[in-house]
Amino acid sequence: MTQVDEVKAPPAPSQEAASGGLLRQRLQQILTFGSLIALMVFFSLANPNFLTWSNIGGILLSTAVIGILALGTTFVIITGGIDLSLGTGMTLASVITAVLLVNLGIPLVFGVVGGILFGAFMGFVNGFNVAVLKIPPFIATLAMMLIAQGLALVVSGAAPIYFTGVPGFTDIALGSVVPGVRLPNAVLILFLLTAVAGVILAKTLLGRYAFAIGSNEEATSISGINVRRWKMAVYTLSGAFTGIAGVVLAARLNSAQPALGLGYELQAIAAVVIGGTSLQGGKGSIVGSIIGALIMGVLVNGLRIMSIPQEWQTVVVGVVILVAVYTDILRRGKEG
Repeated sequence: MTQVDEVKAPPAPSQEAASGGLLRQRLQQILTFGSLIALMVFFSLANPNFLTWSNIGGILLSTAVIGILALGTTFVIITGGIDLSLGTGMTLASVITAVLLVNLGIPLVFGVVGGILFGAFMGFVNGFNVAVLKIPPFIATLAMMLIAQGLALVVSGAAPIYFTGVPGFTDIALGSVVPGVRLPNAVLILFLLTAVAGVILAKTLLGRYAFAIGSNEEATSISGINVRRWKMAVYTLSGAFTGIAGVVLAARLNSAQPALGLGYELQAIAAVVIGGTSLQGGKGSIVGSIIGALIMGVLVNGLRIMSIPQEWQTVVVGVVILVAVYTDILRRGKEG
């Protein structure tokens, strides 16, 4: 018998359990936001230049790419999956955008849409490998990470592609469409995508089924939901966010850098986990992921403004990832 998504929805939790879960989620967000404020206070005391508008604007601009990646991977992690191809996939999407706009000379809008759709295609392939071929998400996306890294170098000829002959492209990230507002478009795009992702997660079947799959995939499948189809949809959506991040990064740098990308996936995943999304699936929020991305942005910027060497910045980020994952384990243990 063919599975039909509308046959039977997963059993809803009791009102008491739902309200308790919502309260814990709100408390987690408050604590995460408090950590963000504490970091900002610390760095502002360490260096008065930290709280200048130019530096805050720089933090928001640098956070935009990580934040967009975090939005997409939030859906994947809620299903209990993982996506290690975020960084190199973003790079490949930016290279494809450059090839379309610079090498082929197609109009700006179509080139940008092409880059985003290519990102969605990579997400679809990840979803197919995970949902249909039953390859573990870690292995499937690790393979895609390597494939995307290699293809970015092959397609670009292992050299940066510059957008100097494409008028208006850098405005996607660095321009400002709102008169009188000093925030660059990259930050406005992040805010807009945050609202869109929040609506999708909270108000649509995709969001509801993502939580159901992450909470209990077997029970979700038994209730008549086509788990494979919705997993593929989740990975495809995440891939679209990766494509958007690639376009924004390329516009910010005014070039597609084929050797760039490694490490972005770890910062995005760390942002999501810091924001309260569980690596075991079934729990998470868009607001928490954005706060987590801001924490990562503030942390990296603060270390730089304090003249901490690059190698020690990497060490600190690694420690933060360990702490975030261990905190998630402790939180899950208490809820269990």
